[in-house]
Amino acid sequence: MIKKEMIAMLLAGGQGSRLGVLTAKMAKPAVSFGGKYRIIDFPLSNCINSGVDTVGVLTQYRPLRLNSHIGIGIPWDLDRNIGGVSVLPPYEKSSNSEWYTGTANAIYQNMEYMETYNPDYVLILSGDHIYKMDYETMLDFHKGSGADVTIAVMPVPMEEASRFGIMITDDDKRIVDFEEKPEHPRSNLASMGIYIFSWKALKEALIKNKDQSGLDFGKHIIPYCKDKGLSLYAYEFDGYWKDVGTLTSYWEANMELIDIVPEFNLYEEYWKIFTAGDVQPPQYLGPDSAIERSIIGEGTEILGEVHNSVIGPGVKIGKGTIVNHSIIMNGSVIGENCNIEKAIIAEKVEVGSNVQLGAFEEAENETKPGIYREGLVTIGEKSVIPDGVKVGKNTMISGETVAADYPDGKLDSGRTLDKGGAAE
Repeated sequence: MIKKEMIAMLLAGGQGSRLGVLTAKMAKPAVSFGGKYRIIDFPLSNCINSGVDTVGVLTQYRPLRLNSHIGIGIPWDLDRNIGGVSVLPPYEKSSNSEWYTGTANAIYQNMEYMETYNPDYVLILSGDHIYKMDYETMLDFHKGSGADVTIAVMPVPMEEASRFGIMITDDDKRIVDFEEKPEHPRSNLASMGIYIFSWKALKEALIKNKDQSGLDFGKHIIPYCKDKGLSLYAYEFDGYWKDVGTLTSYWEANMELIDIVPEFNLYEEYWKIFTAGDVQPPQYLGPDSAIERSIIGEGTEILGEVHNSVIGPGVKIGKGTIVNHSIIMNGSVIGENCNIEKAIIAEKVEVGSNVQLGAFEEAENETKPGIYREGLVTIGEKSVIPDGVKVGKNTMISGETVAADYPDGKLDSGRTLDKGGAAE
């Protein structure tokens, strides 16, 4: 019988609606990050760097891009005969079929997969955080404290604590209480959504709670374990960890990569971040080009200027164009003499010549002010922007737009121009 000490279950089914148009056609963990990577590369790389060689990736929402990116796991050295990476979508069953309705329900529906490996421990991860973490060290802590459940926590500023699930611990880091987004937090240890369960404890908790609607770890499983008197411990993590669940935090995390001394370092030899990338030719920089403090992907052709930006592979930037504080993803083409300021341009977008993005005074977005904000211009995948238009701040454009979509050649700040079914 196969026996694995610890297997990982990676929750990657999220729609990520707070990323707006970036997740209109793909799951959040498949979104590009830091040029050549995708968000899911980070937890997957953590697994292989930590010696965890069996990973179940639970997908649901628009999984195509994610599935083809992961493939059989070769880039992460997860193409194993026993173990390796398995993509686990919801599937048809003889009695009742259902989508994954909550984080723990997704794990429950894959009980059979976990049983195959007869693990001592199960590591639960989410697919939408940027961080480096040695899960082996967390497992040592779990074993050393004799815990049934260990929850990774991170100290956050007290004034932000009410946004998180908060753990209250004693001096030995044993969890004595926890509060979900408390109005008056009693501690600043926020749950990172990373758990190690002893298999017996997880199995029992999932089976006993299987009929709860929207079965969730924070709402149901953890409280159940605590009420049953199981030992819960908090493992404190002190490295870089970023939830890139909103457009603003996604943009900020990309910009932090280009700091002179980045807090999150993509270049460490001993903790590599692996990804599945196409084979691309080298970058080409034209005679009049200028680049400052930026990440430039392979196969990119730059004839203009790029400052403080993250440029993915295979991007083309025309002559006389200036790009500032922006993210331009794989395969997008920007024409000549454009001015791109604080934009997030998704994959395979075509921007004409003499286009200005990030013009005018800031105004609140008319459709989703909570998403399209902080002065950003967001352009959805495969969109087309015609020559000579000016686009304001806090705007979103999706689909093939033409000159007639821009009265007087402009799209004012705060406007949403959706011709690509981004709001489906």
